[in-house]
Amino acid sequence: QVQLVESGGGLVQAGGSLRLSCAASGSMFSINFMGWYRQAPGKQRELVAAITSGGSTNYPDSVKGRFTISRDDAKNTGYLQMNSLKPEDTAIYYCNFQIKRTVDLRPYDYWGQGTQVTVSS
Repeated sequence: QVQLVESGGGLVQAGGSLRLSCAASGSMFSINFMGWYRQAPGKQRELVAAITSGGSTNYPDSVKGRFTISRDDAKNTGYLQMNSLKPEDTAIYYCNFQIKRTVDLRPYDYWGQGTQVTVSS
């Protein structure tokens, strides 16, 4: 069974930085897409960063230039570096990996448990 475990959330002042990590464990053939989403109270979950297996990245305008997604395939881990944080970045952050399982080589979506990021003004 594949599991994703997130770490790195917390409380930070506006202008500060945090680095989130998401580690996958279990029987995997490959990790295709890695993405980070966030959900603030009363709002829909939104994608804040994505990276393909080839290293192409995508960000919405709201975080472009401040957030950086990266991956270490040797460790089956994805990262989200968040700089110049703003109070409006406060949310629960979730990682999402599309993983090909060894057992059948089919892609499946997996989600982390979520980690709280709170940015104080």
